[in-house]
Amino acid sequence: MEHTRCLIIGSGPAGYTAGIYTGRADLHPLLYEGGQPGGQLTITTEIENFPGYPQGISGTAMMADLKAQAQRFGTEVRQGRIEKVDFSKRPFICKDDHGNEIEAETVIIATGASARWLGIESEKRLYGQGVSACATCDGYFYKGMDVAVVGGGDTACEEANYLSTLCNKVYLIHRRNELRASKAMQQRVLSNPKIEMVWDSTTEEICGDDLDGVTGANLKNVKTGETRHIDIAGFFVAIGHSPNTAFLEGQVELDEQGYIRVANPSSATNVPGVFAAGDVCDPNYRQAIVAAGKGCVAAMDVERFLQNN
Repeated sequence: MEHTRCLIIGSGPAGYTAGIYTGRADLHPLLYEGGQPGGQLTITTEIENFPGYPQGISGTAMMADLKAQAQRFGTEVRQGRIEKVDFSKRPFICKDDHGNEIEAETVIIATGASARWLGIESEKRLYGQGVSACATCDGYFYKGMDVAVVGGGDTACEEANYLSTLCNKVYLIHRRNELRASKAMQQRVLSNPKIEMVWDSTTEEICGDDLDGVTGANLKNVKTGETRHIDIAGFFVAIGHSPNTAFLEGQVELDEQGYIRVANPSSATNVPGVFAAGDVCDPNYRQAIVAAGKGCVAAMDVERFLQNN
């Protein structure tokens, strides 16, 4: 059975940063990239708000840089997924998707979270060309333009309010006739003159092509059956995220949404020797720079744990 002092499950900013720091600590970490090597940023066209890239950089290129940096310091990066873990005792036993077993003295979980999507073909086709799941990440590209947000909870309302500070107009599309967001958030949205509520409506199609990106959306009123077209340059899906923690059921403590609970400000889970970083334990910020910082925290927590145990 293979043995490692530190197993990092997942890549992206959190996983690769954890690899950089544990590698520099001479822990010779083993990192499994998961089903989407590099994480969600690899399907993001351009990143302009990560420090150190004044001209911006593609998500794929930035993740390649982070991966190379982790490898430079001795992190073994391996394709594949960890599908099963046993955290009942140390060293922990983890099994990958090829049936290989790894014995790990410590584990850093950095598997991220996946955006929930509407499930329509045009959404997938135009992702990164006007379709986004993060207003904070991509809103800047639509300054002075008209955009749409789909959703009715706090996340959708926060995104709509944020976009209203940048954009000419924001359509907030919700399939019901009332919002699910907190009363304070509802009031902020409903009193914002730059936000137009589109009640009882679903998105039939997002219009656009590879050349022009998103140009509009076709909406349908679920009560009357009437259709409506809106002209927009950006389409933001804000119906929530799902943390990638299904393989951890019963192994670490999760909150009611499935995110890993950590003992802030550390990265420690309820299992000594198991740590978490990035979006897998962060339902609030979901930013690459935050995930990278938490990857550093997790690596330093691992180093200290190994020194004391």
